[in-house]
Amino acid sequence: MADPPSREEVIRRTVVYRMPGMEGVRIRRDVEWRVTDSGPLVLDLYLPRESAPAARIPAVIFVSGYPDPGFQTMLGCRFKDVGQYVSWGQLVAASGLAAITYSNREPKDVHALVQHVRENAAALGIDGNRLGIFGCSGNGPTALSVLMSGASPAVKCAVLCYALTLDSGASTVVADAAKAFGFANACEGKSIDDLPPSLPLFVARAGRDELPRLNESLDRFVAQALTRNLPLTLVNHAEGPHSFDSVDDSETSREIVRHILAFLGRHLSV
Repeated sequence: MADPPSREEVIRRTVVYRMPGMEGVRIRRDVEWRVTDSGPLVLDLYLPRESAPAARIPAVIFVSGYPDPGFQTMLGCRFKDVGQYVSWGQLVAASGLAAITYSNREPKDVHALVQHVRENAAALGIDGNRLGIFGCSGNGPTALSVLMSGASPAVKCAVLCYALTLDSGASTVVADAAKAFGFANACEGKSIDDLPPSLPLFVARAGRDELPRLNESLDRFVAQALTRNLPLTLVNHAEGPHSFDSVDDSETSREIVRHILAFLGRHLSV
Protein backbone atom coordinates (compact mmCIF):
# COMPACT_ATOMS: atom_id res chain seq x y z
CA MET A 1 0.00 0.00 0.00
CA ALA A 2 1.31 3.46 -0.93
CA ASP A 3 2.18 5.89 1.82
CA PRO A 4 -0.45 8.61 2.40
CA PRO A 5 0.39 11.94 0.75
CA SER A 6 2.22 14.55 2.80
CA ARG A 7 0.56 17.79 3.78
CA GLU A 8 2.68 19.62 1.22
CA GLU A 9 1.58 17.25 -1.54
CA VAL A 10 -2.08 17.82 -0.69
CA ILE A 11 -1.61 21.61 -0.77
CA ARG A 12 0.21 21.57 -4.12
CA ARG A 13 -2.19 19.31 -6.00
CA THR A 14 -3.99 20.98 -8.87
CA VAL A 15 -6.93 19.97 -11.05
CA VAL A 16 -5.86 17.34 -13.58
CA TYR A 17 -7.47 19.21 -16.48
CA ARG A 18 -5.67 22.15 -18.08
CA MET A 19 -6.90 24.86 -20.44
CA PRO A 20 -4.90 27.18 -22.70
CA GLY A 21 -4.45 30.56 -21.06
CA MET A 22 -5.51 29.52 -17.57
CA GLU A 23 -2.23 30.72 -16.06
CA GLY A 24 -2.76 34.12 -17.68
CA VAL A 25 -6.14 34.98 -16.14
CA ARG A 26 -6.41 38.10 -13.99
CA ILE A 27 -6.31 37.50 -10.25
CA ARG A 28 -7.14 40.08 -7.60
CA ARG A 29 -5.75 38.57 -4.42
CA ASP A 30 -6.66 39.30 -0.82
CA VAL A 31 -9.50 41.73 -1.47
CA GLU A 32 -10.87 42.63 1.95
CA TRP A 33 -14.50 41.72 2.32
CA ARG A 34 -15.04 41.83 6.07
CA VAL A 35 -13.23 43.12 9.16
CA THR A 36 -13.29 41.01 12.31
CA ASP A 37 -11.74 41.27 15.76
CA SER A 38 -9.10 38.79 14.65
CA GLY A 39 -8.29 40.64 11.42
CA PRO A 40 -9.71 41.09 7.93
CA LEU A 41 -11.33 38.36 5.88
CA VAL A 42 -10.27 38.43 2.25
CA LEU A 43 -11.25 36.96 -1.09
CA ASP A 44 -9.43 36.10 -4.28
CA LEU A 45 -11.20 37.07 -7.50
CA TYR A 46 -10.31 35.26 -10.73
CA LEU A 47 -11.35 37.06 -13.93
CA PRO A 48 -11.05 36.31 -17.65
CA ARG A 49 -7.92 37.74 -19.21
CA GLU A 50 -9.95 39.95 -21.53
CA SER A 51 -13.41 41.42 -21.00
CA ALA A 52 -15.18 44.64 -21.91
CA PRO A 53 -14.41 47.44 -19.40
CA ALA A 54 -18.02 47.76 -18.28
CA ALA A 55 -18.82 44.05 -18.49
CA ARG A 56 -20.44 42.32 -15.52
CA ILE A 57 -19.28 38.71 -15.42
CA PRO A 58 -21.19 35.86 -13.74
CA ALA A 59 -19.27 34.40 -10.82
CA VAL A 60 -18.77 31.00 -9.20
CA ILE A 61 -18.22 30.91 -5.44
CA PHE A 62 -16.13 28.00 -4.15
CA VAL A 63 -17.61 27.28 -0.74
CA SER A 64 -15.59 26.25 2.29
CA GLY A 65 -17.25 24.07 4.93
CA TYR A 66 -14.24 24.29 7.24
CA PRO A 67 -13.19 27.18 9.52
CA ASP A 68 -9.91 28.58 8.23
CA PRO A 69 -8.21 28.51 11.66
CA GLY A 70 -8.80 24.75 11.83
CA PHE A 71 -8.00 24.28 8.15
CA GLN A 72 -4.66 26.05 8.62
CA THR A 73 -3.86 23.84 11.59
CA MET A 74 -4.66 20.77 9.49
CA LEU A 75 -2.93 21.73 6.22
CA GLY A 76 -0.84 24.81 6.98
CA CYS A 77 -2.65 27.24 4.68
CA ARG A 78 -6.02 28.82 4.11
CA PHE A 79 -8.64 27.02 2.06
CA LYS A 80 -8.43 29.56 -0.77
CA ASP A 81 -4.67 29.01 -1.21
CA VAL A 82 -4.80 25.24 -1.81
CA GLY A 83 -3.63 24.35 -5.32
CA GLN A 84 -6.86 22.54 -6.13
CA TYR A 85 -8.91 25.72 -5.68
CA VAL A 86 -6.36 28.03 -7.24
CA SER A 87 -6.48 25.89 -10.39
CA TRP A 88 -10.29 25.65 -10.31
CA GLY A 89 -10.40 29.45 -10.14
CA GLN A 90 -8.07 29.68 -13.12
CA LEU A 91 -10.15 27.18 -15.11
CA VAL A 92 -13.40 29.01 -14.42
CA ALA A 93 -11.86 32.36 -15.44
CA ALA A 94 -10.31 30.84 -18.57
CA SER A 95 -13.83 29.63 -19.43
CA GLY A 96 -15.13 33.22 -19.43
CA LEU A 97 -16.62 33.40 -15.93
CA ALA A 98 -15.34 34.83 -12.65
CA ALA A 99 -14.39 32.69 -9.66
CA ILE A 100 -14.26 33.60 -5.98
CA THR A 101 -12.41 31.87 -3.18
CA TYR A 102 -12.23 33.38 0.30
CA SER A 103 -11.06 33.21 3.88
CA ASN A 104 -13.43 32.79 6.81
CA ARG A 105 -13.56 32.44 10.57
CA GLU A 106 -16.31 29.85 10.46
CA PRO A 107 -18.24 28.22 7.62
CA LYS A 108 -21.45 30.23 8.10
CA ASP A 109 -19.48 33.35 7.07
CA VAL A 110 -20.25 32.33 3.49
CA HIS A 111 -23.73 33.84 3.85
CA ALA A 112 -22.19 37.24 4.65
CA LEU A 113 -19.78 36.74 1.76
CA VAL A 114 -22.64 36.16 -0.69
CA GLN A 115 -24.32 39.32 0.56
CA HIS A 116 -21.06 41.27 0.20
CA VAL A 117 -20.54 39.98 -3.34
CA ARG A 118 -24.05 40.98 -4.34
CA GLU A 119 -23.82 44.43 -2.75
CA ASN A 120 -20.35 45.14 -4.18
CA ALA A 121 -20.74 43.48 -7.54
CA ALA A 122 -19.98 46.66 -9.51
CA ALA A 123 -16.66 47.22 -7.72
CA LEU A 124 -15.75 43.58 -8.23
CA GLY A 125 -16.72 43.67 -11.90
CA ILE A 126 -19.18 40.81 -11.62
CA ASP A 127 -22.90 40.25 -12.04
CA GLY A 128 -24.24 39.81 -8.51
CA ASN A 129 -27.48 38.36 -9.84
CA ARG A 130 -25.81 35.46 -11.68
CA LEU A 131 -23.94 33.35 -9.17
CA GLY A 132 -22.97 29.69 -9.15
CA ILE A 133 -22.14 27.68 -6.03
CA PHE A 134 -19.49 24.96 -5.94
CA GLY A 135 -19.05 22.54 -3.03
CA CYS A 136 -17.11 19.31 -2.80
CA SER A 137 -16.47 16.72 -0.10
CA GLY A 138 -17.07 18.19 3.37
CA ASN A 139 -17.89 21.58 1.83
CA GLY A 140 -21.14 20.14 0.47
CA PRO A 141 -23.44 20.83 3.45
CA THR A 142 -22.37 24.49 3.65
CA ALA A 143 -22.85 24.86 -0.11
CA LEU A 144 -26.35 23.42 0.21
CA SER A 145 -27.11 25.83 3.07
CA VAL A 146 -26.45 28.73 0.66
CA LEU A 147 -28.96 27.27 -1.79
CA MET A 148 -31.52 27.04 1.01
CA SER A 149 -30.97 30.64 2.11
CA GLY A 150 -32.46 33.93 0.97
CA ALA A 151 -29.61 34.31 -1.52
CA SER A 152 -31.14 31.67 -3.74
CA PRO A 153 -32.73 34.10 -6.29
CA ALA A 154 -29.22 35.22 -7.29
CA VAL A 155 -27.89 31.67 -7.38
CA LYS A 156 -28.57 30.17 -10.80
CA CYS A 157 -26.91 26.75 -10.44
CA ALA A 158 -24.76 24.62 -8.17
CA VAL A 159 -22.12 21.91 -8.47
CA LEU A 160 -21.59 19.19 -5.86
CA CYS A 161 -18.51 16.99 -6.35
CA TYR A 162 -18.14 13.76 -4.32
CA ALA A 163 -19.97 15.74 -1.66
CA LEU A 164 -21.41 15.04 1.71
CA THR A 165 -24.91 16.49 1.54
CA LEU A 166 -27.54 16.07 4.26
CA ASP A 167 -28.89 13.36 6.52
CA SER A 168 -32.43 12.11 6.11
CA GLY A 169 -34.54 9.80 8.20
CA ALA A 170 -32.44 7.97 10.77
CA SER A 171 -29.19 8.45 8.84
CA THR A 172 -26.26 10.06 10.67
CA VAL A 173 -23.66 9.70 7.89
CA VAL A 174 -23.12 13.44 7.44
CA ALA A 175 -23.26 14.21 11.16
CA ASP A 176 -20.71 11.48 11.89
CA ALA A 177 -18.38 12.64 9.12
CA ALA A 178 -18.63 16.26 10.30
CA LYS A 179 -17.48 15.20 13.78
CA ALA A 180 -14.68 13.08 12.37
CA PHE A 181 -13.31 15.58 9.84
CA GLY A 182 -14.21 18.97 11.32
CA PHE A 183 -16.50 20.43 8.67
CA ALA A 184 -19.83 22.10 9.39
CA ASN A 185 -23.01 20.05 9.24
CA ALA A 186 -24.76 23.16 7.96
CA CYS A 187 -27.95 21.37 6.82
CA GLU A 188 -28.68 19.64 10.10
CA GLY A 189 -32.45 19.41 10.48
CA LYS A 190 -33.02 20.32 6.82
CA SER A 191 -34.32 18.12 4.03
CA ILE A 192 -34.21 18.08 0.27
CA ASP A 193 -37.59 19.83 0.33
CA ASP A 194 -35.74 22.96 1.48
CA LEU A 195 -33.92 23.22 -1.85
CA PRO A 196 -35.29 25.56 -4.54
CA PRO A 197 -37.28 23.27 -6.86
CA SER A 198 -36.05 24.80 -10.12
CA LEU A 199 -32.34 25.25 -9.35
CA PRO A 200 -30.10 23.22 -11.71
CA LEU A 201 -27.77 20.89 -9.80
CA PHE A 202 -24.72 19.05 -11.10
CA VAL A 203 -23.64 16.07 -9.00
CA ALA A 204 -20.34 14.28 -9.66
CA ARG A 205 -20.02 10.90 -7.94
CA ALA A 206 -16.79 9.02 -7.29
CA GLY A 207 -17.61 5.34 -7.70
CA ARG A 208 -14.65 4.22 -5.57
CA ASP A 209 -14.93 6.93 -2.93
CA GLU A 210 -12.96 5.91 0.13
CA LEU A 211 -14.85 8.02 2.66
CA PRO A 212 -17.00 5.70 4.77
CA ARG A 213 -20.63 5.64 3.62
CA LEU A 214 -20.30 8.85 1.58
CA ASN A 215 -21.78 7.25 -1.52
CA GLU A 216 -24.55 5.67 0.52
CA SER A 217 -25.56 9.16 1.64
CA LEU A 218 -25.03 10.76 -1.78
CA ASP A 219 -27.04 8.05 -3.53
CA ARG A 220 -29.93 8.67 -1.13
CA PHE A 221 -29.73 12.42 -1.87
CA VAL A 222 -29.77 11.78 -5.63
CA ALA A 223 -32.71 9.38 -5.35
CA GLN A 224 -34.70 11.92 -3.34
CA ALA A 225 -33.85 14.68 -5.83
CA LEU A 226 -35.10 12.53 -8.70
CA THR A 227 -38.23 11.55 -6.81
CA ARG A 228 -38.99 15.26 -6.45
CA ASN A 229 -38.09 15.80 -10.12
CA LEU A 230 -35.40 18.38 -9.38
CA PRO A 231 -33.34 19.48 -12.41
CA LEU A 232 -30.36 17.22 -11.66
CA THR A 233 -27.39 16.31 -13.84
CA LEU A 234 -25.55 13.26 -12.49
CA VAL A 235 -22.13 12.08 -13.68
CA ASN A 236 -20.64 8.92 -12.16
CA HIS A 237 -16.89 8.33 -12.34
CA ALA A 238 -17.17 4.57 -11.84
CA GLU A 239 -13.45 4.09 -11.12
CA GLY A 240 -12.93 7.49 -9.51
CA PRO A 241 -11.56 7.93 -5.98
CA HIS A 242 -12.46 10.75 -3.63
CA SER A 243 -11.11 14.07 -4.95
CA PHE A 244 -10.65 12.53 -8.39
CA ASP A 245 -10.41 15.98 -10.01
CA SER A 246 -7.00 16.45 -8.38
CA VAL A 247 -5.70 12.90 -7.78
CA ASP A 248 -6.90 10.84 -10.75
CA ASP A 249 -5.11 11.95 -13.91
CA SER A 250 -7.39 10.13 -16.32
CA GLU A 251 -9.41 11.10 -19.35
CA THR A 252 -12.60 10.37 -17.40
CA SER A 253 -11.63 12.88 -14.69
CA ARG A 254 -10.73 15.48 -17.29
CA GLU A 255 -14.01 14.90 -19.14
CA ILE A 256 -16.00 15.44 -15.94
CA VAL A 257 -14.17 18.71 -15.26
CA ARG A 258 -15.04 19.80 -18.81
CA HIS A 259 -18.68 18.86 -18.15
CA ILE A 260 -18.69 20.95 -14.96
CA LEU A 261 -17.26 24.00 -16.72
CA ALA A 262 -19.80 23.63 -19.54
CA PHE A 263 -22.64 23.28 -17.02
CA LEU A 264 -21.58 26.47 -15.23
CA GLY A 265 -21.21 28.36 -18.48
CA ARG A 266 -24.58 27.20 -19.78
CA HIS A 267 -26.54 28.21 -16.68
CA LEU A 268 -24.69 31.42 -15.82
CA SER A 269 -24.27 32.94 -19.26
CA VAL A 270 -27.99 33.10 -20.14
